[in-house]
Amino acid sequence: MKKILMVVTSHGSLGDSGHETGLWMEEFTTPYYAFLDAGFEVTVASPAGGCVPIDPKSMQPENSSPSVCRFGEAGETVLGKTVRLADCRAADFVALFYPGGHGPMWDLAADPVNAALLEEFVAQDKPVAAVCHGPAALLAARMPDGSALVRGRKVTGFSDSEEILVGLNRIVPFLLEDRLRKLGAEYRKGGDWSEFAIADGKLVTGQNPQSAGKTAELLLKLLR
Repeated sequence: MKKILMVVTSHGSLGDSGHETGLWMEEFTTPYYAFLDAGFEVTVASPAGGCVPIDPKSMQPENSSPSVCRFGEAGETVLGKTVRLADCRAADFVALFYPGGHGPMWDLAADPVNAALLEEFVAQDKPVAAVCHGPAALLAARMPDGSALVRGRKVTGFSDSEEILVGLNRIVPFLLEDRLRKLGAEYRKGGDWSEFAIADGKLVTGQNPQSAGKTAELLLKLLR
């Protein structure tokens, strides 16, 4: 069976705020079931391996979704025993997907192991997708000429205006839209909290939690 690698955060603290963060559940569960239902096997990895921190706000009823409810007890098995990112190789997978949550802003964004693995996927011409804050995982990756992976690419991700609306613009280590632009990406976005995802070649990105399904759909389209 063909395998898709989903890489999630191991970071669980929201800066110095004293609040928890981590993986945003809908951004994981909606693509996860889209991939399984399409006949793919899914491997979940994180920088530290083992149990994944989950943003508690993503589990509140108002932020839930059918896929989160469907996940149910599977969560302990799937997100409680992730493999270490350092043990993954691009050759073993057909595609790479990064869910969001604020956690990737602190770990995946600057993780050299993640950057090297991502560069392997790109070198092997395999699709890569990321949603919401997941595109932070793209920031450290470079092309063979040393330029940023996102330079000149049409990409999206959690917008600066959305970060301001959730009141975390002074807590996160950087603003994702701003950082993508500074690296030379052609940043695109829809309205705040609206579904928006875009594909540029084999790079797919989605703007926010509402875009998780569309991001997964575009990735599956590339795999077909």
